[in-house]
Amino acid sequence: MAKPTGSTCNIDCTYCFYLHKETLLHQDRHTGMSDEVLENFIRQYIDSQDGEQVVFSWQGGEPTLMGLAFFHKVVKFQQQYQKPGQRIENDLQTNGILINDQWAAFLKEHHFLVGLSIDGPRELHDRYRLTRSGKPTFDKVMEGVAALKRHQVPFNALVTINRTNARFPLEVYRFLTRELGATYIQFNPCVEPVDFKSTAPQFWQDDSIPVTGSRRAKPGDLDSIVTDWSVDPDDWGRFLIAVFEEWVNNDLGRVQVNLFETAVAQTMGMPAQICITSEFCGKGLAVEKNGDIYSCDHYVYPEYQLGNIETTKLAHMAFSERQKAFGFGKKETLPAYCKACPYLKLCWGECPKNRIVRAPDGELGLNYLCPGIKAFFDYAQPMVVGIATILQNEQGR
Repeated sequence: MAKPTGSTCNIDCTYCFYLHKETLLHQDRHTGMSDEVLENFIRQYIDSQDGEQVVFSWQGGEPTLMGLAFFHKVVKFQQQYQKPGQRIENDLQTNGILINDQWAAFLKEHHFLVGLSIDGPRELHDRYRLTRSGKPTFDKVMEGVAALKRHQVPFNALVTINRTNARFPLEVYRFLTRELGATYIQFNPCVEPVDFKSTAPQFWQDDSIPVTGSRRAKPGDLDSIVTDWSVDPDDWGRFLIAVFEEWVNNDLGRVQVNLFETAVAQTMGMPAQICITSEFCGKGLAVEKNGDIYSCDHYVYPEYQLGNIETTKLAHMAFSERQKAFGFGKKETLPAYCKACPYLKLCWGECPKNRIVRAPDGELGLNYLCPGIKAFFDYAQPMVVGIATILQNEQGR
């Protein structure tokens, strides 16, 4: 995942896990990725691929702040270093504020897939997604959506499920599908420890970690281990259950929801479609605007820096012993409570960055969201199995 602006963004979302990187990494907000770093990254990334498809993911901060000229260079360098028989694709994660007809025409011409960050209808979206001066952003985002639709640019909706919108699952889902017109939706639960700006994941103080289900393992408590805007684990389960029921009854086969699709795929014995439900991780490395490489974009802390593409080959860092240990550690550090769970092979402990609570027996390393995840699978697994069975029967005909 490329971060050409680093943490620089044109809005100031309360729950953003990346804005503080400006201070943590001593970034200059007025400079972006240089042409030299960009060309080097594209060359090395393409050179390290041996498959037919090469996917570039442009994220932030807000990547559109780099301007269209930068992305014209992206396309130029990709064409310059593309190997015979390779297919290069791009996806762009954006808050949509700067998307206009000029941007949309470019994205359409060069077949970019857009991921649009939006948290539901106006009242819920504007709860946390505000400008630096505290003004709402919903109308600006919808102007960007209108431009994408005029130019028929495909886009996905990426929704951060926080403490507020988690309590309105149907309002969020129906807005996304009926008003926004999204047919692919990514739900990302917001989980941030109170000290996330200074403490890297897995570097927490063990003696301060509470047991799952206790008052400190929920948002809102004065002594909570998570920020006030983090989703409540139980609300996360209720959110998924309500949306799943709506999806099964009305949108199955028409709308794709990342967490539901991967559950069906994994039930069919196929690989997970998203990293958080995979047995292993470590493939989502992040390249910062100065060429620094980190193990994951949720692990952009000095403790997880692998090197810099100006001095070390990207492929060497991606397949280094250090990064392999990071990826395999997802499975190897699971507590016994997870290993005994009937849903282990659908969850695999979710994202390691969220393993901030203790299991009921006191063992470290349980996922903060575990109660909600288990509640969801308790409800949905029979239907997930049914969907998987229907698909397998159809494939066997």
